Amino acid sequence: MSKNRVPAIEGWFTLDEASPQLLGLRDPGSGSYFFPKDVAVSHAPGYDDAELEEVALSRTGKLWSYTTNHYKPPEPYMAPDPFEPYTVAAVELSQERMVVMGQLAPGVSAEQLEVGMEMELVLDTLYEDDENEYVVWKWKPVAA
Repeated sequence: MSKNRVPAIEGWFTLDEASPQLLGLRDPGSGSYFFPKDVAVSHAPGYDDAELEEVALSRTGKLWSYTTNHYKPPEPYMAPDPFEPYTVAAVELSQERMVVMGQLAPGVSAEQLEVGMEMELVLDTLYEDDENEYVVWKWKPVAA
């Protein structure tokens, strides 16, 4: 029996396997974008009363920076046992003029990365239980 694929964080991204997208907010007056939307409590300067609209963010961007974590982060992070180092990529979405972080997709190593390279959003399993597979977004080079 196959498990249900559900978002690990509800409302932050779509579950479209072929073309997943992060979901953010946009202020149409200032053109500012916000992500994640449920913690976007500020507005662009001078636009305090703006009505923010939900938008799908770009699914590609340029690698802005990256780092490999060689230590187990504190809870609620769910580290595999035994812990394995993992790489986090900071990807700049050019249309939105914002940087979004996420882990690298399986099969991609830090040695393959080069700042400025084009990256794309993909979905991957964070963890599973008896009924569900909990999915998050990750980044991979466009060519990978």
